Amino acid sequence: MADQRNDEDQPPDEAHTAPPGVDDATVEAVGRLTEALETTERARGHLYSFHQLTGEADFKIGDAVEMLRKAGHTALADSLSTRIVGRNVLPGRWTFQIVEEYDDGYWEPLREAEREVRDRLVGGRRHLAEARLKEERRTHGQPGHESRPD
Repeated sequence: MADQRNDEDQPPDEAHTAPPGVDDATVEAVGRLTEALETTERARGHLYSFHQLTGEADFKIGDAVEMLRKAGHTALADSLSTRIVGRNVLPGRWTFQIVEEYDDGYWEPLREAEREVRDRLVGGRRHLAEARLKEERRTHGQPGHESRPD
């Protein structure tokens, strides 16, 4: 039989409850900054996909060059190899350099800033806005809607 416990009076854990004296506006502002960081994490993932896909394409172009040579199209193979294989995607940069510059110049400073804001305003606690939203949306006392794991 399914667990029929009633947790209607069990609050969220302390890690997901705003510290005393922290108002809703602060929780929402910190939550919005964290949401921006999460969006940046997604953008970074796309950047890494771009990096890997571009590298994969370069190797496939190299394969095509060799296949063209074997098929007797040496001049075209040489031209393709010289013009495209190993080419920079931006002036002076391969994709790994773009990823490194993004990480060092934007992603890491944003991570540090988001952590500083959380540390200063909400004691470092994460996802407070989402925890509040969970409390508003879940059906208290209903199995599968518990405030936290056992």
